[in-house]
Amino acid sequence: MAADTSETPDLERFGYRQELRRTLSFGDLVVYGLIYMVVIAPMGIFGSVFQASGGMVALAYAIGMVAMMVTASSYGVMTQAYPMAGSVYTYAGRALAPWIGFLAGWTILLDYVLVPGLLSLIAAASMTSVVPAVPVGAWIVAFVVVNAVLNLFGIKTTRLLNKVFLVGQLAILAIYVAAAVMALATGRGRGFSWEPIYASSQFHFGLLATAASVATLSFLGFDALSTLAEDARGGPRQVSRAMVAALGITGLVFIAQTFLAALLVEDPAALIADGDPAGTAFFETARVAAGSWLATLTALATALAWGLANNMVAQVGTSRLLYAMARDRQLPAFLARVSVRRSVPANGILLTAVISLVLGLYMASRDDGISLMASLVNFGAILSFIVVHLSVVARRVRVGRAAGGAVRTVLMPMVGVLILSGIVVNANILAQRTGLAWLGSGVLVLLVLTATGRRPYLAGLGSAGRDEFPVAGDRD
Repeated sequence: MAADTSETPDLERFGYRQELRRTLSFGDLVVYGLIYMVVIAPMGIFGSVFQASGGMVALAYAIGMVAMMVTASSYGVMTQAYPMAGSVYTYAGRALAPWIGFLAGWTILLDYVLVPGLLSLIAAASMTSVVPAVPVGAWIVAFVVVNAVLNLFGIKTTRLLNKVFLVGQLAILAIYVAAAVMALATGRGRGFSWEPIYASSQFHFGLLATAASVATLSFLGFDALSTLAEDARGGPRQVSRAMVAALGITGLVFIAQTFLAALLVEDPAALIADGDPAGTAFFETARVAAGSWLATLTALATALAWGLANNMVAQVGTSRLLYAMARDRQLPAFLARVSVRRSVPANGILLTAVISLVLGLYMASRDDGISLMASLVNFGAILSFIVVHLSVVARRVRVGRAAGGAVRTVLMPMVGVLILSGIVVNANILAQRTGLAWLGSGVLVLLVLTATGRRPYLAGLGSAGRDEFPVAGDRD
């Protein structure tokens, strides 16, 4: 029986060869999304989101979830249109123009390249609180090296470990939720209140936009599923469905755990005023709920979730983006080499590990290392999400109804642009400046590439920057 090309896309019509093995099922993809977003992610940044939202931490996560669900819809449209690794770099390059694709890829690199280092740093800080005798730098080295080695063994190894890590995270979360509910029921904490969702004295749009920009860090990762389009069985439709499923599950879990944790904060005013520089606010709510044993357990779980589980799949996504840009000659050619034995972009994995190690150790020496890296990651990601939405609209204008229904290809992308633009405007000022400086450096690189005869070009695009091969319309 002939293969269903709608389910297993033929990359040759885009000018590429299928070099990565299609081994990931829908369930594997959902697990990747849950692991990348980390179902217990709020434990690591709870205090920062609580402060930024004026205590309305659950509402901040709800807003972030809506923004990311709308963005996932646009990612789904583009994944089905262009079923290959590369994410926003591929989508913008084919729907808008190759040079825009390069700048979009350069912008998302700020997110992808920084994320593994940020995860190692957060995990190292958590482990130091559990084992003070071991310095932060030693933990960073351990997390980076272990994840690189695991990823070099191939996607099958990563897939198996993902499931083990996910089960462990869900078990810890269940213990915390049960303890929190019991504690509130027996009079500990501040009692039941809707303030984690709405506090009239604190509520205003600017505050929530700023809080949502911080909370968005917990959702980053669903978009990395698009980089696995060439690893997935069943083609792009599976990737699109997995994005929505993973986001929906994770968003509800985030809202539930932060709602309970907010009610267990002993002094909300102090947390809002002073922030959480040590990153231990969530662990203190665990202490209120059940004692020091639960505080230690959640701190250890946070370290392992960010440092191993999340970090491992972050390296996978980053190496795939480097691979996609390198095979189009927009990055050094050695990053496009795939290990024949393991079917992984080994050089991309190793380079990601080196960058993560250097950045992690440097940021560990700064008092604001975690907050600065988190703001930069969010800023780069949100700018890239805006470009994805614009790419969907541009493709709709170019191919008409063949691009899909108007709701998914016009209305939802424009709503996404408005929401994300509000978040960008209210983001950290230093992150805005650094992010724009990074984009400016990308423009300089683009000029150098053009001057040296390496103007951005994607396989299968004609001189006008349009697909020479027919692209099937998206199916809602």
